[in-house]
Amino acid sequence: MFQSIFVAVLLGSSLVLGTPLNTTFTGRACGTTITQEKLVKAEAHFQAQLSSGIHVEAIQAATIPVYFHVISKDSTAAGGNLPDSQIASQISVLNQDYSGSGLTFSLAGTTRTVNSQWFNTVGPSSSLQTTMKRQLRQGGANALNVYTVGFASGIDAGLLGYATFPSDYSDDPTDDGVVILFSSLPGGSTTNYNLGRTLTHEAGHWVGLYHTFQGGCGSTGDQVSDTPPEASPASGCPVGRDTCSGGGVDPIHNYMDYSYDSCMTEFTAGQVARVQSQLRTYRGISV
Repeated sequence: MFQSIFVAVLLGSSLVLGTPLNTTFTGRACGTTITQEKLVKAEAHFQAQLSSGIHVEAIQAATIPVYFHVISKDSTAAGGNLPDSQIASQISVLNQDYSGSGLTFSLAGTTRTVNSQWFNTVGPSSSLQTTMKRQLRQGGANALNVYTVGFASGIDAGLLGYATFPSDYSDDPTDDGVVILFSSLPGGSTTNYNLGRTLTHEAGHWVGLYHTFQGGCGSTGDQVSDTPPEASPASGCPVGRDTCSGGGVDPIHNYMDYSYDSCMTEFTAGQVARVQSQLRTYRGISV
């Protein structure tokens, strides 16, 4: 039912990261440093909140305002200056993919910043992302801030994207949001990852979901009972893949796996229930 595991309340901000993406990139990847011990503690904390009925005070509607922050190295589309039409297409993809969750995403504003340093080197390991977010982030806990960058150089070069979890917000509100590769939006130039599912996936973390392969073949897995256990992330669209005995074939079509964009088609009922509980508890959103 409403099981979730989030670390930031106990441990500070947590990031979900995408791995290097270039012309030879063959698979989506997202990494986390959360240990099993920390997950157990976070789950216990969240369950305690559920039992006590604790949630943020103001209950917001289930329409999530989305603020797009377009970071580019110059004024061209190739340099990251996304056209409004591409942003609108991305919002449509979000609403399509989350249509069964009770959530609606609505574009609340777009900022455009030409800053080659941010575009090229912003990443979770860079202090630049802190500066960028402090200058640009808008809205409260219920607002999804999306930053599009190039991940072109530095130690974070080639990232596909990263996100914060709902429980991160109270510790560091300005860090809250999702950072993604600009060319992963619908119609972008990143082969196999240009249908907008990168934001669907990263927003999945922002609303409270873990990867489908969290915990491997262990009994608790991603803490959602109706996602079959999966030993490792999928790549491409390997229909019939089954890495864990029992529970069914791997959920390669789930938005929280690592499959190609074209292979991703679903959230489960259990994931939806978890999202609703996480949002009510940490973001004050009533679904």
